[in-house]
Amino acid sequence: MIPAALAALLQQAKRIAVLTGAGVSAESGIPTFRDALSGLWSSFRVEDLATPEAFARNPGLVWRWYRARRHTIAEARPNPGHYALAAMQARVPHFALITQNVDGLHERAGSTDVIELHGSIARVKCSGCDQVVREYADTDDVPSCPDCAGLLRPDVVWFGELLPAAAMERAQRAACEADVFLSVGTSNIVEPAASLPRTAARSGATVIVVNPSREGQREGRNVHFVLGPAGEVLPEMVRGFVGG
Repeated sequence: MIPAALAALLQQAKRIAVLTGAGVSAESGIPTFRDALSGLWSSFRVEDLATPEAFARNPGLVWRWYRARRHTIAEARPNPGHYALAAMQARVPHFALITQNVDGLHERAGSTDVIELHGSIARVKCSGCDQVVREYADTDDVPSCPDCAGLLRPDVVWFGELLPAAAMERAQRAACEADVFLSVGTSNIVEPAASLPRTAARSGATVIVVNPSREGQREGRNVHFVLGPAGEVLPEMVRGFVGG
């Protein structure tokens, strides 16, 4: 149940920013990165699969891991939380959806202009010239860039890499301008994304954390908690909007 005061704030808000994390994707059956290190991949560490050094050392291994993960994600479907955010975007004058997820489920649910802090597993780019490549052979062999012959890699942010500057700038601006900031399915521990709710609170926004638990979350004067899965809480939020 959404407290009446928070429901009223949401309905009155002209600017809403939302940050989503792995918990939203988990409700669609997508395991977190570390949880996915099972089966054939149980003997590997994050450092073996998701760092620039890992790709330089064994590009074939890294490519096969992401290819397998991409195919798993392709079989997943958006859940009610994803659809609720798309519906909310249609009802709020200024709405920014920021995600740490790379699965593209927000777009598949109908959200537009999503700010992807960690990139997208559906795209690949050249490890040499950095351009996104649309057409390539989807096999276990690492394909090459058609322009510079550099090896292609997933267009995601690996451990040790900086977040895309333009995406982070848009996210920070949305946090600063928001009347209400929703943090959904994320522990708000990993920086720099974890700084966004704090930025919003300092700028005067009401921060609403939607998560099954408060573990790892920071308390604050403008921070409120609605405990529960995104797939249950977010549809309830949307039903509170006029025409929802």
